[in-house]
Amino acid sequence: MKTIKNRNTKGRPAKGPAEKKGLKITIKMAIDEYTYLKTKAHEAGINQSEYIRQCIQVSIVRQRITPELMNHIRQLSGMANNINQIAHKANAAGYPGVHKYCLYMNERLDNVISKIEDDC
Repeated sequence: MKTIKNRNTKGRPAKGPAEKKGLKITIKMAIDEYTYLKTKAHEAGINQSEYIRQCIQVSIVRQRITPELMNHIRQLSGMANNINQIAHKANAAGYPGVHKYCLYMNERLDNVISKIEDDC
């Protein structure tokens, strides 16, 4: 075997272990999803792999709704229904008769909303 004696050593420096991209991930896509990815990568002027890497770096994944938070949302929905009923009573009987109940429901709503904000 012949070796080259005057080999040019001023080429690109070798990448460190942290810079090498040796892992491969395979994903399945529908045709329209693939075309969308291809188009977006082309518009950005980068290849598809680099486009996906950049999307991963800037994306924010939110956690699923916990059962406790879902319970608070259900309570809030029930209270909204109660407020609708209060509005109907206020229209029929006049506002002064429903004033205390309205204040009570407002206080309960504030409590549930603060619990939801604490969980998020």
